[in-house]
Amino acid sequence: MDRLRVSGIRAVAVGALAMGVMLSGCAGKKEQKDAAAPGKPRVALVMKSLANEFFKTMEDGARNHQRQHLDQYDLIAQGIPDERDINRQHDLVQQMIAQKVDAIVIAPADSKAMVGVSKEAMDAGIVVVNIDNKFDADTLAQEGVSIPFVGPDNRKGARLAAEYLAQKLRPGDKVAIIEGIPTAFNAIMRKRGFEDAMTAARMVIVDSQSAHWETSEAEKVVSGMVSRHADLKAILCANDSMALGAVAALRSAGRLDDVLVVGFDNISAAQEYMKEGAILCTVDQHADQIAVEGIIYALDILEGAATPQDKETRVDLVTAGDIE
Repeated sequence: MDRLRVSGIRAVAVGALAMGVMLSGCAGKKEQKDAAAPGKPRVALVMKSLANEFFKTMEDGARNHQRQHLDQYDLIAQGIPDERDINRQHDLVQQMIAQKVDAIVIAPADSKAMVGVSKEAMDAGIVVVNIDNKFDADTLAQEGVSIPFVGPDNRKGARLAAEYLAQKLRPGDKVAIIEGIPTAFNAIMRKRGFEDAMTAARMVIVDSQSAHWETSEAEKVVSGMVSRHADLKAILCANDSMALGAVAALRSAGRLDDVLVVGFDNISAAQEYMKEGAILCTVDQHADQIAVEGIIYALDILEGAATPQDKETRVDLVTAGDIE
């Protein structure tokens, strides 16, 4: 953050124009960029559902940072109404291209489907930084683009939570996993992290299903799981919203006292459940800082102070003892 300096505003603006010329590769796009009014760079933050507290926290963190650096960049923050509304997020990126922003920092709803429109942005001379949910490497290769990822190691974070859970179980105990959207890279990595730790601890994974990040869907899925597996000992959820659904299902089934629940995201509702003992632990990937890290990185690229490459951010295990 200390890299952001008032003296760098002019360099950032010039860098944005220069990068627009370099990446566009054609005179028409050069003229479009040159026609834009000089000044502060405009950064668009395109997130997933703001109905999810995680992304609202992300937006708040970004807006707080921009307020502290009003003279250095302008921020446009957008989100979609539903985690699965890929078409709406696609439209948001196209709107940002039409508005000729200088950079787009995107938490994609889908790791594959959002690569094409992100390439469109880059072809228009816009710097694109991927945060939170990593773009699919094969799809990037097919499109012939390289987009830097700024975000956590989701597999490592999930493994931290599952290893903590393993301390409360015995080898051979039966567990289940509630997955996020199957095409989302972070959902895939969290599932693998859970599996890594459970396999190492010699637990038996008897079921694994997607609830698409949604609380109500997770409640339905877990209701079915507990009816099929009377001896289930734990449920590992790929985000806290689904963990809330798992708690609701277990409470309805009278199983809340004998089935442990693990979450991921450290939202406030999960913290309250941890205080009550309904959720064992969660993982904090510091939502308020992920977007800020991405924005700073985009500005550094515009300024020519950074070469695009992946940058890992923090993940921390959170238990009831960590909550004030």
